[in-house]
Amino acid sequence: MPKILHIKASPRGMLSDSTKVAEAFLRAFLKGHPNFGTEELDLFREELPPFEAPAAAAKYAVLGGGEPTGPDARAWKAVIEVIDRFKSADMVIVSSPMWNFGIPYRLKHYVDLLVQPGLTFVYGPEGYKGLVTARPAVLVLSRGGAYVPGDAMDFQRRYLETILGFIGFTDIRTVLIEATLGGGDTKPIVEKAIAEARELAGKM
Repeated sequence: MPKILHIKASPRGMLSDSTKVAEAFLRAFLKGHPNFGTEELDLFREELPPFEAPAAAAKYAVLGGGEPTGPDARAWKAVIEVIDRFKSADMVIVSSPMWNFGIPYRLKHYVDLLVQPGLTFVYGPEGYKGLVTARPAVLVLSRGGAYVPGDAMDFQRRYLETILGFIGFTDIRTVLIEATLGGGDTKPIVEKAIAEARELAGKM
């Protein structure tokens, strides 16, 4: 059975706009694709392995063409388990708010675990090549302001689209929930994003 992995990066549960819109996308997609299963990864509840000195040493060993040993190997094994779970998905959904123009620290931690040599990318004579291919990614991103494409202050969308592209994704769709801190009623903003998410789901 093909699987969707929903990576949730908000600590607010269903009070989160990004979570609400992502769940609306999922319901609409599953209605048209009942053969898909789903798995949820809540980054504020999941116990992620630390990326400390042993894991860093293992990474450099791999980059140098070697194999980690001892405590380094054990730390690397925990990283591999996180990556294998990610790579087991046939579609990835990331729902996240913007924090300080970027992404929440728990999502950054997760990204730092995922992006590893020989596992999600390789480097050769022609440069870097991503290894996580042939599957789509959907980003559902909420932010208090409104940002034009390429805005220098937007380190959320640009970063996530760049890092997913780096590890091999070529089909990345993004739904935005913008200008939620304008002081007015945000319900129309969320409803508009839900409608866009449902429309996107019907096209995939």
